[in-house]
Amino acid sequence: MSRLALGRFAGAVLQLAATTAFAQNYPIKPVRLILPAGPGSTTDTIGRLYARHLSQRLGQQIVVDNQPGAGGNIGVPIAARAAPDGYTLLMVLSAQAISPHLYSKLSYDLMRDFAPVSQIADGLYMLTVHPSLPVHTVKALIALARARPGELTYASGGVGTGIQLTSELFKVAAKIDMLHVPYRGMGAAISEMVGGQISMGFLGLPSGLPQTRTGKLRALAVTSAARSNAVRELPTMAEAGLPGFEATTWQGLVVPAATPRDIVMRLHAESVHVVQTAEVRERFAGLGVEPVSSTPAQFASYMQSEIVKWGQAVRNAGLTKQ
Repeated sequence: MSRLALGRFAGAVLQLAATTAFAQNYPIKPVRLILPAGPGSTTDTIGRLYARHLSQRLGQQIVVDNQPGAGGNIGVPIAARAAPDGYTLLMVLSAQAISPHLYSKLSYDLMRDFAPVSQIADGLYMLTVHPSLPVHTVKALIALARARPGELTYASGGVGTGIQLTSELFKVAAKIDMLHVPYRGMGAAISEMVGGQISMGFLGLPSGLPQTRTGKLRALAVTSAARSNAVRELPTMAEAGLPGFEATTWQGLVVPAATPRDIVMRLHAESVHVVQTAEVRERFAGLGVEPVSSTPAQFASYMQSEIVKWGQAVRNAGLTKQ
């Protein structure tokens, strides 16, 4: 071996030893968790609960940093630019699988700039209709929509949101035509649905359950792959006649791409413990989300598949990049 090659080999060995020792001592100071969502949101509640339990597992404070706005595209670039040392974590959202198809000048690439740690939570939507609609099943709703093309309306909290794109997936899968009515937030959308001005809409469990349990709206199905423990009586969209239909809102943990593998795996192991704790599972159930543990490789594959799926939904909706 030449002197130059020997020197490079020795340098690599020393770097590996230093990285391993660093990972073994990690963390030695507080860790920052960036949440690309505002205080009081479901993501904020999930993130803060997760951070508290992860802090107990790691033996260091987890400082939650809310960075809301622009579909998460304010907080995510901050995490992408952070030092890859395990002291900046990001709670990535399903919205980040939609963003590449809506924004032409994103300053980050989800799959290139981050190393996945684990998915943490998986939410779902309920397909709901106003009680005045003479339908009690998804098949009946599809039949009505086909008989009245373009007449039924569906609500969302804005153009390009997960709810609009889930509705577009439904239109394609069911081969129906409906009119999209976007609102500035789901509060106004739900109010119009309850008032009967809007025919139907997909709602998250936290906002949909109070309306369906009081009879103000009628729930027909859930959009998850399996039935929800919160509403076991509701079939999945697949069970209701649309095989393969699935649309969820998810949260997961990622770190800057060059973060040492040992740290990634330490965070993964602790995340698995966190989502298995009784308090986390109970609180998640109250929020209408399911706790999830996945390996870094599984989470990477899932995020890539979500990017592909929502890209097709954006194209189906005829949306152009901003």
